Amino acid sequence: MASDRSATQILSDLGGGDPAAADELLPLVYDELRRVAASRMRGRKSVHMLQPTALVNEALMHLLGSENPSWQNRAHFMAVAATAMRQILTKHAKKDGAAKRGGGWQRVTLSLAITSKDRHDWDIEVLNEALEKLAILSPRQCRIVELRFFGGLTIRETAIALDVGTTTVADEWTAARTWLAVQLGDHDAT
Repeated sequence: MASDRSATQILSDLGGGDPAAADELLPLVYDELRRVAASRMRGRKSVHMLQPTALVNEALMHLLGSENPSWQNRAHFMAVAATAMRQILTKHAKKDGAAKRGGGWQRVTLSLAITSKDRHDWDIEVLNEALEKLAILSPRQCRIVELRFFGGLTIRETAIALDVGTTTVADEWTAARTWLAVQLGDHDAT
């Protein structure tokens, strides 16, 4: 795998209008994005939901099709990809939920949804609504949850993407998870 510096250069070239840069970028990010998407979607029962590959492909089409992209580095690109995947999942969940409210979702605690290696079903719409409320109270905490949960970024990668210290990210990640746990009725996580 290439270094962050080469990924940064490729992203810069892509932002500068070099169409060949996309071909260089995909091998650097595709597997990681696919792994993150698969981990977030594991255990989903709905057959109408996107598969991880389709989610990543749709997110990449959106990102690479945008005019004048200006990603600062690999972490920034992964952060933008996390936002795109969250928006795509939310859009598809709303479309599926409109046909049949409830749609076989099983309510699980936030601590299970975020920390379980054996993911269970989780309701993206409910989580998205809670994140929208958190965004009003603390935009940075919302962004941290988005990057860590949807983007699969580490504390360090999140700190780089947000240009803050790792202690800040760790503290705000804990606070955001606690706030979300209360909002989602997950008293086990508080």
